Amino acid sequence: MQASSTSLHRVPRFPHAWAWALLLSQMLVVALWWWFGWRVGLSSMFLSHLFFAWGTFRPQSRLFGPVLTRLPIREKQVWLTIDDGPSDDTRALLDALDAHDAKATFFLIGARAAQRPELVREILRRGHGIGNHTTNHPAVWFWALGPARIRREIAEAQRVLDEIARDEGADPPRWFRAVVGFSNPFVTPALHGHGLTRVAWSARGYDGVKGDPQAMLARIQRGLAPGAIVLLHEGASHRHHVEILRRLLQTLDETGYRAILPEAY
Repeated sequence: MQASSTSLHRVPRFPHAWAWALLLSQMLVVALWWWFGWRVGLSSMFLSHLFFAWGTFRPQSRLFGPVLTRLPIREKQVWLTIDDGPSDDTRALLDALDAHDAKATFFLIGARAAQRPELVREILRRGHGIGNHTTNHPAVWFWALGPARIRREIAEAQRVLDEIARDEGADPPRWFRAVVGFSNPFVTPALHGHGLTRVAWSARGYDGVKGDPQAMLARIQRGLAPGAIVLLHEGASHRHHVEILRRLLQTLDETGYRAILPEAY
């Protein structure tokens, strides 16, 4: 059974629903505090805040809005996603993908794309996809940013990538990857305004911080299954991203998997 790209493109329909959930939860906390005293009230307040923290720090959480974690298909196909470019690795990654007739979506940082638009164009010319990965990639504090900064991070990256894509006759990005996968309630309204769908993952090797290709591949393989969304990176200081991708592509070939784009459906 094949998935429709339209059904996968889940733009948040109710971007402010979280606010009602927060309001109702805190009204319940007040009621419990009033009826049962401070011990029950304080415990319920802690649990309610813990629930919202889970929604923030778990990349696959749908608390604040829809998030795509895997492709709903049964064929041996996966979606390769590569974060943090463009970088000095980009052309070599493209060559590796071409050698295996594989496709990937590059989740690009807007400021880096503005500095190296020729690499974004090369990604598109070779038939790959691009996604929005914010403008400045504030890795430490993205989860804690307020609504105005979140809007700017997403809007400026979308503007840069849209302009480059249109120069190549391509569509603007329709996918968004949160920084480190973390989200917060203010991300959803920004995605709604730009028609973006948040994408997480179901397989990763932690190659953004570590560089042992064999260890990275072993971790990714544990999550490989039909429809898996694989998280990869480029541009880290360990400089092993190309080798990790090459080994992964070889493994996919040997096990009968194909790397495809959701836009193919």
